[in-house]
Amino acid sequence: MSNKRSISRIVTSIVASVVALSALSQVKDSNPRLVIGIVIDQLRSDYIELLKSQLSQGGFNRLMRDGVTLSNVSYNMPDVDDVSGTALLMTGAYPRISGVPSALVYNSEKRIPCQIYSDTRYIGNFTGESLSPMALRSSTLSDEVRLNSNGFGNVYAIAAEPQMALTLGGHVANCALWINDVNGNWSTSTFYKDVPQCVQNRNYTSPLSTRLDTLHWAPLLPLEAYKQLPSSSKFYSFNHTFARSDKDRYRKFKQSAQCNREITDLAIECLNTLNLGKHDDLDMLNVGLSAQPYSNSTLSDGRLELHDTYLRLDRDIERLLTAVDRSVGADNAVIFVTSTGHFGSDKAPDAKFNIPTGEFRVDRATSLLNMYLIAIYGNGSWIDGYYNGSFYLNRDLIKERNIAIEDVRRKASDFLRQMSGVRIAYTLDDIINNPVNDELQALYRATLPELAGDVTVKINPGWNIVETDINGKTTSKYVHTTSVNAPIYIVAPGVTSRRIDTAIDAALLAPTVARLLRIRSPNAAQFSPMPLR
Repeated sequence: MSNKRSISRIVTSIVASVVALSALSQVKDSNPRLVIGIVIDQLRSDYIELLKSQLSQGGFNRLMRDGVTLSNVSYNMPDVDDVSGTALLMTGAYPRISGVPSALVYNSEKRIPCQIYSDTRYIGNFTGESLSPMALRSSTLSDEVRLNSNGFGNVYAIAAEPQMALTLGGHVANCALWINDVNGNWSTSTFYKDVPQCVQNRNYTSPLSTRLDTLHWAPLLPLEAYKQLPSSSKFYSFNHTFARSDKDRYRKFKQSAQCNREITDLAIECLNTLNLGKHDDLDMLNVGLSAQPYSNSTLSDGRLELHDTYLRLDRDIERLLTAVDRSVGADNAVIFVTSTGHFGSDKAPDAKFNIPTGEFRVDRATSLLNMYLIAIYGNGSWIDGYYNGSFYLNRDLIKERNIAIEDVRRKASDFLRQMSGVRIAYTLDDIINNPVNDELQALYRATLPELAGDVTVKINPGWNIVETDINGKTTSKYVHTTSVNAPIYIVAPGVTSRRIDTAIDAALLAPTVARLLRIRSPNAAQFSPMPLR
């Protein structure tokens, strides 16, 4: 009798084990319920490595411990900014196909740079801005998440800047949210139809305008704890405030490390109040953060603020990942964290160090070029304008005089190439018709002929590009072309932790995440997914 009972217990145990293994298999094979995308402007691999010992266990160290680390991501195009870099990541396509070459594009009618997402068909909610993501010519990862469920899944995007939020949201998101520069409200475009109630509540009951003058940014740690800084960077501390009397206080706040906390707070609130990841269909929450150097620093060396930004950013990521654990669990979420691949220009070294330098003055170059073309083609305003390294010719005048624009471009290019500080000058025809070297191929990937300038100049490293805008304000940009590594971290069920140091194209992110989510890649994705499982 006892033998029969023993056999019965063994059989029962085996059956239970089979059932448990079957259930576990179903959990592992089930589709993720939530995807979290964190895109961090100017995030650098070298700073993560430098500060690794001071980072929390639940932020970047967790990403490196639990997922795949791609430490050397290439954005294979010149002059990447936060918007073009994010568009590349989300579409898997370069600007020539995605339609987004930069945050600002030259408007020949107004003769000024304008936002790529300007769209007068849509007014704003809690803002006077008129914007939409329709300049994006291809679908995004966010779009494909929502299309996969025929619109029943939820997609939300949150960032400080409007164009980054719109890129993260794409065409089909429920809502893309950003902080307005004028009133500090969380804002969106009427292009989107779903403004979360929690956002409206924040704007009415706890607006940034009533809290901002109580916020300040000082070092998180004692100065001696910033071990990786040279001693000269620890002589002076910082304490940034955002007073009501400062008309630029919202812009300054958005560039500070404290803004990441504000964004993360709203992201966690949306995660919880909107029950993201708890529906029958896949949900997505995209968050835009920043690791940019603080342009309003009063210190001669802003590295103390930058190191502090990374430490605070790490803790904000930890808070968001912890919220995901508590809400849906790590086994039900796919998480990716990446840089925009954009790195702001460094400050020029002090003249006392005798580093070779010079100034390329845009107004002087424009005037001389116009005089040169007058000598060849007769009187007229032959130069329409300049923006971001490109000269725009007066195409209406060229057409009126019945001159081949290719000839004018070539003569302008030959003249500019002779100027001090100009390393090389390319015509638009060189870029789109004859990309014979790596630099031209990179320009080709980033060029939309209908938006591009006629002649693009590259200035020598170490020089300063000096410009005066229509308001008479003069700016100087230091040319620093040193390559900087950008990272991608991917954590997902079934993905083994490992580090890959070989160069990876940023366009691989969208199709790779799409495969992990078991959905279609964006419609213009240029590469097949990386096999991470």
